[in-house]
Amino acid sequence: MLWSCTWKVAEVVSCCRFLNRSFGYQVIMFRCAFLILFLALGNELHLSHGTEVSVNNTENKLCLYANLMVNFSVAYEVGVNKSETVILVLPENVTTEGSACDNTTSTLKLSFGDGHSWTVDFTKKNQTYQVDTIVFSYNLNDSSIFPNSTSKETKSVTVKSIITNVSVDTYYSCKSADVRTVEAVIQTLYDVALQAFVINGSKSDTDTICSADMTSTTVAPTTTVTTTAAPTSTPTLPTPTTGKYSIATDVNSTACLMATFGLQIGYKQGDKEETINLVPNMTEVGGACRSNSSDLKLTSDTITIMFTFSNDGKKFQLHALNVTVIPATGAPVVAVNTNMSIWAAAVGSSYMCNKEQTLNVTDTLTLYTFELRVQPFEVNKGEFATAEDCQDDTTESWLVPIAVGVALTLLVLIVLVAYFIGRKRNQGTGYEHF
Repeated sequence: MLWSCTWKVAEVVSCCRFLNRSFGYQVIMFRCAFLILFLALGNELHLSHGTEVSVNNTENKLCLYANLMVNFSVAYEVGVNKSETVILVLPENVTTEGSACDNTTSTLKLSFGDGHSWTVDFTKKNQTYQVDTIVFSYNLNDSSIFPNSTSKETKSVTVKSIITNVSVDTYYSCKSADVRTVEAVIQTLYDVALQAFVINGSKSDTDTICSADMTSTTVAPTTTVTTTAAPTSTPTLPTPTTGKYSIATDVNSTACLMATFGLQIGYKQGDKEETINLVPNMTEVGGACRSNSSDLKLTSDTITIMFTFSNDGKKFQLHALNVTVIPATGAPVVAVNTNMSIWAAAVGSSYMCNKEQTLNVTDTLTLYTFELRVQPFEVNKGEFATAEDCQDDTTESWLVPIAVGVALTLLVLIVLVAYFIGRKRNQGTGYEHF
């Protein structure tokens, strides 16, 4: 699962005041000032790691192998007509109890946390095998992941897999993201190495590559590479095309969520910094509308991004982002942030920002939006409501850095004054000796 920790500057200030009273001004103030600066200007880091497991048969020989990454976005009820959305990652540490191998059928069951599991069922026919179903079970009674859930039951969702026609004695390989939505769960499977029906207890060195990877290696995305070593200027991408996106509860309904924007993604891959544009006419739109949370999912050959919005009845905001980029070469770049509070506006209105905005999702991935307008709740007649402009965001975003800068400047002045006063006293003491 994702681990996160949120520090409040006000709490650190209170702590500093206590330490100052206890240990003295000179000892504490420098450390506190820099700690406040770090917390005020720092950003949150979210990391996910691959899950690698091996399953042995009754003869204690390898029969199933998996090394993969899975993200889950789950919406759940927290009250009457109120819901929340959480994003979790299949952890490194799982158990395989319940997994089984047979000649024609096999099951890989990965259990984690307090009653959660991810189960893959395989079948073999002649010289190929496939994944029939993938079942994700989650325990809503686990308050560490689903706080304030009104339901305490364990729910399960089943998806049909696209993993088919894998040659026996090969492993299935797919770097590309496979995003599946069933009911309140969006599942993203990527960076997969998976082999069932292992022969003679030895994992194969030969792979069956998924069609998505073969497409992505032959059709390269439009990217630009920035390096610090070359003194020449690096070519930049053009401003992305503005796309119009909307989702409805059914084919006969008007839009329940609307958004327009141009989107550019910057990401790090090793020592390289690359950028890629989302192309609207090559993007599929999906998502869901709920009373207190809504999702907008955009999927192209190279980008999968899910925006999760929430509202408290008065204001809405962008609450979480889940982004996967499939580069022309190398592993997918995945960024998840579930602790956001941007693009805020009153429920019943829209949020608008025509200027370029920069959003640091993690330390490895940044979003750039252009001509943005979004309304995730209470859309009437398929039209945007009155917009709240982002001009106020600019002012608010500078308040903390300015306040911290002023505080540090005053701190430096105090230290300098104390230094000169101490020096003057020392000089006066020296004169008295004469």
